[in-house]
Amino acid sequence: MKKSLLVLAALGAFAGAASAQSSVTLFGIVDVNARYTKNGDLKVKSLSTDGLNSSRLGFRGVEDLGGGLKAGFWLETSFAADSGNGGTTSNGTNRFWHRRSTVSLLGNFGEIRAGRELTATYTGFADYDVMGTNGVGDVGHFNAPSTVGATLVDTATRSDNMVSYYTPALGGFYARASVAAGEGTPGKKHVAGRVGYAAGPLDVSGSYGTTDANAAEDKYKKGNVGASYDFGVVKVMGFVSQAKFLDAKQNVVQAGVSVPFGPTTLRANYVRVDAKGKIGATSIDADDANQFSLGAIYDLSKRTALYTSYAQIKNKGAAKFAVAGGSATSLPNIAAGQKSQGFEAGIRHSF
Repeated sequence: MKKSLLVLAALGAFAGAASAQSSVTLFGIVDVNARYTKNGDLKVKSLSTDGLNSSRLGFRGVEDLGGGLKAGFWLETSFAADSGNGGTTSNGTNRFWHRRSTVSLLGNFGEIRAGRELTATYTGFADYDVMGTNGVGDVGHFNAPSTVGATLVDTATRSDNMVSYYTPALGGFYARASVAAGEGTPGKKHVAGRVGYAAGPLDVSGSYGTTDANAAEDKYKKGNVGASYDFGVVKVMGFVSQAKFLDAKQNVVQAGVSVPFGPTTLRANYVRVDAKGKIGATSIDADDANQFSLGAIYDLSKRTALYTSYAQIKNKGAAKFAVAGGSATSLPNIAAGQKSQGFEAGIRHSF
């Protein structure tokens, strides 16, 4: 009898502890498309992934600690939905939770978050890309390792070992400050921030950050100003961005629109890339590029959508940007100054 009472007491204590924890959420996205790319004279037909959203699998949860204080976690990894392979070329063999791995304390003061996640200098322009930084029209092509100084840093998109503070809702105003420890590795020590205002149809923000790019602590600098306004019949969005390292800099200007027609949304954007200065003794003043892209999304439901998109990049000088793969690093067959173009049609399901 006593043993039975002890077992019941133990089970009751476990149930009470479990009830304090919000149910953990499993979530993800599966995105697959048929893609055609042409870089110079090279043509490739493929079944690809991540045309509308990046394929991912994640877990998140929040525990109520009482007194308005909560604890939270977020673990999220990427995978190649077309092949079933885990991760992407940027995943890294030692980064299973490549996309995000954070733990947080939340309250009336806002949120303190620690771990790996997107940097403020990435979200500062990505939030205003009408193509969603995915697919052949991704503006992230120009944030890739082939750009000025970015090959030296590990913070162009996400950062390891980062502590961030997010302000609470302040009448539309929002802000974030982040510091990432370099831990003795060049290209990882990072400091950045973002401030903005979002209310009703308007969202506008500015962000800036630096990363120690080498042992000499030369700074890779990135700054953005972006805005969007939803008129109802059309949403307009765009940004101005600059990456700078030593004597070289790259300016990126993007303008895009999305137009809803019932379950269909049409998208279009234009990107202008302007390089200035020198890398070593070599001038990059002529290494510019233009990108134009069009796309359409048809929502079958809140979770499932069909989509198609087309993009074309015209490189100038020694520029080697490509619509698929993000850079000349992953598509080495594109030559300096060649045109790159791509078309894709696919399906995205979220859960």
